[in-house]
Amino acid sequence: MAIDLCNYETKAREATMAFWGNREKARQKQLESGKADQGERSGVTAGKNLDGFLALFIDLVRANGLAHAQIHQQRALLTLPGYFRPTKLWDVLVINEGRLIAAIELKSQVGPSFGNNFNNRTEEAIGTAHDLWTGYREGAFGQQTKPFVGWMMMVEDAPESRRPVTDRCPHFPVFKEFIKASYLQRYDILCQRLIREQLYTAAAVLASPRAAVSTGDYSEMSKLTGLKTFVAALAGHVATEAAK
Repeated sequence: MAIDLCNYETKAREATMAFWGNREKARQKQLESGKADQGERSGVTAGKNLDGFLALFIDLVRANGLAHAQIHQQRALLTLPGYFRPTKLWDVLVINEGRLIAAIELKSQVGPSFGNNFNNRTEEAIGTAHDLWTGYREGAFGQQTKPFVGWMMMVEDAPESRRPVTDRCPHFPVFKEFIKASYLQRYDILCQRLIREQLYTAAAVLASPRAAVSTGDYSEMSKLTGLKTFVAALAGHVATEAAK
């Protein structure tokens, strides 16, 4: 049976418009209240700006054979046990007949502080995956096959995120792939290596300009880290679980 990708391109454009629209609404609301956060934080603190993508992932689960699975989005139901820490909060969890089917985390980064945020996001992504898989090995989820573990990043498509970056590393050379690579290119390298090292089943990075609030435009850095690869991997995993 062919997997159903749920018209993901149209839904992704709608989700991208909502991402930028929700950020702007949050910023305006805080300005009107006279309690605006500094910098870009005002567009982040008011809620989940990537809910449109979560809705797409839920549609994929429902359409590919697990219509009756438990899909959790409420904060109180989004924690999983960890190995190096007691629990970890995810953005969406899919559980079917007591088995963890999927755990997905969504992140975003809007300028201008791409440098520090890139390093923080990298450390978080690696640590989260290592914690989950160690817990899986130690039986945190019982006896079951590996779940789908996904990580998706939305990055502002701007001159600052596409500009070549110079690194200082006086003692040993950095890997050549990072030399003069922009932050968007670095996210692409990160996602590719997260997949290669089997830390995530799928990892995607999308780039979108602020003007996409009216168009939903977004671009991808490579096929391996593109949205189609991500949604196809999720749909295929769900279909396999449904067939058991």
